[in-house]
Amino acid sequence: MYTLEEIDRIMENGAKLHHIQREPANLYEPLDYMMSIGGKRIRPKLCLLAYNLLSDDFRNPVVFPAMALEVFHEFTLIHDDIMDRSDTRRGCPTVYKKWNENIAILSGDAMSILAYKYLSYAPQAVLPQVLDLFNTTALQVCEGQQYDMDFEQMPFITMEDYLGMIGLKTAVLIACSAKMGALIGGASKTVCDALYEFGYQLGIAFQITDDYLDTFGNEKVFGKKIGGDITNNKKTWLLVECFRRADAAQKQQLKQLLLIDESQREAKVEAVRNLYIDLGVKEAAAAEILRFHKKALDALATAGMEPGRTRVLEQFAEELIHREK
Repeated sequence: MYTLEEIDRIMENGAKLHHIQREPANLYEPLDYMMSIGGKRIRPKLCLLAYNLLSDDFRNPVVFPAMALEVFHEFTLIHDDIMDRSDTRRGCPTVYKKWNENIAILSGDAMSILAYKYLSYAPQAVLPQVLDLFNTTALQVCEGQQYDMDFEQMPFITMEDYLGMIGLKTAVLIACSAKMGALIGGASKTVCDALYEFGYQLGIAFQITDDYLDTFGNEKVFGKKIGGDITNNKKTWLLVECFRRADAAQKQQLKQLLLIDESQREAKVEAVRNLYIDLGVKEAAAAEILRFHKKALDALATAGMEPGRTRVLEQFAEELIHREK
């Protein structure tokens, strides 16, 4: 079994293979830029970790399919930043800010195509299954993004709505990553299904953590301006739970706060944050993250693997929910 640090090194070496020196520069330079400004690389790492449950032989063509997951994820971020009007990503200018919107859109499109090129390196025996899994997931991610945008126009949504949306937008790609590694490693259906569920529940915990950090994180560590979700009226776990806990007067206050525009950004963020604290939403979010983390570990246990082989995955899950960015 490889350690997390060794998986990190394999992943970073794989990322170096991505460097593209082709023309036109305005198409390819944004791709390299997006891949070079950091990121947690959780999807390709999880793919490699799941594969490593079955095999220690990384000569098998698993690194390129793992990179496909990261390239696809980065493509979605380029387009998300345009839709969210985000100025920074990981402490750096977003692609559309550094270049322009048209270049960002086209470079993102090129990244999505490149992801399929990398996927084609999967072993021929499982390539149809890998492609079917990826295609289903990619569509689900688009569905989740559309729900996310639709929800911005609604005064409030239910927790069921929220969990369904982040399940599509975030969790399915993390689940796909775990299952893809297992498929390439030759795992049984039981193991593949268990790892998919592990990744899905971990993805929910990951997104709620992201929601939490966007409001209560350290801006210098988080890599982008705190309060972006509040500014954009994003339906986060915190906002949905706040509506659920609020009395009639507090609901009215919250609705009025959501009407505040960008010109009063700081006041809006501070007021909503204070409401979250007053209603116990901050502490509740932390508890909910731990609840989904446990559901992920329970799912992993159903894979029937030796505990020693799953320990690195458990460590990975632990680090993911206790991060600061």
